[in-house]
Amino acid sequence: METRGLLFIPDISGFTRFVAETEINHSQLIIKELLELLINANQIGLEISEIEGDAILFYKFGEPPQLEELYKQVEKMFCLFHKNLAAYEQRRYCQCQACTLASGLSLKVITHYGEFTGYNIKNFSKLIGKDVIVAHQLLKNDIKEHEYWLITKDLLQDNPPSDFTGWMRWNDSIKKTETGEIHFLYAQLSELKKGLSNDPLPQLNLFEKRKICSVCKEYDTDIITLFHATGAFEYRHRWWEGVKKVEELNHFLPRVGMRSKWTMASGEVIIYSSSYVYTDDRIEFSESDEKGHLVTYFTLIKERENQTKLTIDIFKAESSIERFLSKFFGQQKLESSLQKSLQNLVPLVKEIRI
Repeated sequence: METRGLLFIPDISGFTRFVAETEINHSQLIIKELLELLINANQIGLEISEIEGDAILFYKFGEPPQLEELYKQVEKMFCLFHKNLAAYEQRRYCQCQACTLASGLSLKVITHYGEFTGYNIKNFSKLIGKDVIVAHQLLKNDIKEHEYWLITKDLLQDNPPSDFTGWMRWNDSIKKTETGEIHFLYAQLSELKKGLSNDPLPQLNLFEKRKICSVCKEYDTDIITLFHATGAFEYRHRWWEGVKKVEELNHFLPRVGMRSKWTMASGEVIIYSSSYVYTDDRIEFSESDEKGHLVTYFTLIKERENQTKLTIDIFKAESSIERFLSKFFGQQKLESSLQKSLQNLVPLVKEIRI
């Protein structure tokens, strides 16, 4: 049985303060999404021992990997982590503290090589050994900037670390513990963020579509509460006429680009969020079908402190024949359905507490 191997811990920096100062529900969802992203970014065959709140304890028995291979793993996790945060900042719906402060999170990675072994408790696999303790002790150190890659001398095995990038600079340091000193080197990773670029936002083109229906209603509630009622997919089946169930296909928190599957009386359809604009007294967002033929555009306007007006506009790309038929047969039915949907919102809005 092998007892020597790599310990690899990506740790989300700023987590403790983030949770202490922000809404707990959304902060948990953001951290969950980031941890899953790190797990999916594993490309060197790392095993998971456990998830420790804001960190993942990875391990791999055997000879230590080449440092260049290890750097590529660190680089991939770090870049995907920050690209995800930047994309969420650009696309997010929510204005709560957790969501607005998420972009301030960062990532550090601890890598160590030593002796440890595993044991099972029912369905759980745990690691035990002095070097597991060493790796965790290194999470607490005096490094001021918390986005770095740390390598212990045990992992280096007398081989000096290389500059894999042209800008990487290694710093020597020592962690003093009750059982002795731990020698390590670290390099800041902040420079990697400069090379990241955001994926383009979906383009919403309404000029090629015709508005086929428009309905509006005022509600005795604030704009944020009404936005949660209308924008959250979890509530849609409770007020939108004809929708039996809505299943999210990706993303834990609402944002532009999120996709969902709607089960309706006529069958299933995939809908994605196609735009979002926020100010304190006006919120606009839209949803489109996968082909972009149908767009539902929501506009929420703050009339007074607890009075908000909701307008729903339906746009459709149509041929001349479809336009003729819908004008006489479909528009009245659609408008009637939307009016019922607006009325269904009244009791739901009263339930929601922000």
